[in-house]
Amino acid sequence: MLITVLYAGPIRSYYDKCELVRHEQAQVTLLRSQHDELKQKLKHAATAEAIERAARRLFYVKSGERLYIVNGIDGWRRDQARATQ
Repeated sequence: MLITVLYAGPIRSYYDKCELVRHEQAQVTLLRSQHDELKQKLKHAATAEAIERAARRLFYVKSGERLYIVNGIDGWRRDQARATQ
């Protein structure tokens, strides 16, 4: 009986540590997955096409091009949708 009482604390500590290790391993797996995903995003973001798309969103134009800003496209689309109904 005394032996059981003396071993209860270390056994509980052992199982707590095992649970902590499982939790940390799950965290590591999740972080590795996120790391791989971010590496893929970076790989695709570094392409010339992606850089050009990002520049176009900032209204950059190439040398020799003209920038045209068209307003009211949403209203025009609504009018077209009503006209086809």
